[in-house]
Order: sequence, then C-alpha cells, then structure tokens
Amino acid sequence: MKKGNIFANIPKTLNKELFEDILKTKNLRIERIISDGHSSYKHFWYDQSENELIFLIQGSSEIRFEDETIILKKGDWLLIPSHKKHRVESTDKNQKTIWITVFYN
Repeated sequence: MKKGNIFANIPKTLNKELFEDILKTKNLRIERIISDGHSSYKHFWYDQSENELIFLIQGSSEIRFEDETIILKKGDWLLIPSHKKHRVESTDKNQKTIWITVFYN
C-alpha cells in the first residue's frame, strides 16, 4: 500500500514544470504535473503515442491544438487521443497549476 497527497511537497518556486510519476506500469502511467506560469517551448508540439486524460486540480491552462484552443479551469478534465498534436499555451500566473494526467494505450 502507498499513500500520498496531491498538494504535498509543492516547491515555492519552479524554474521549470515539475513532473512526478504516481504510478507507472507497462500500459498505464499516472503523473502529477505542477506548473507555475509555464508553457510549451515555442514551436513545440506534443505528439504522443499514448492517450492522455488530464484532470486539472488547481489553477488554469490553455491547451492549443492544431484546429482549436481549449481553456481548462479547476475541476475540468480533457481526453486527448494519441497522436493528437497539442501544446500548453499558458498556465495560471497567479497560482500554481496542478494536473493529474493518466497516459494509457
């Protein structure tokens, strides 16, 4: 058995986004991501071989796809199919954005 807290051990300052695996198996990965006004590098697009289910726990984010932009706020979830190109345009600058992401095949 293992126990944790989504809000534990959050650094006061983050030079870059923090990615932490909560669970990792052959076909499933669950991670906590903490952003602090971060965004994807200019001209960078995620093109992942896994499906990605995002739960936004705190903060807000703007996710850009090739054909649309979606705003996520606290409590929202978003399912991104594998190979759907996307990027993080922005995250909240007033508070840390906390994500739980589930990657699966």
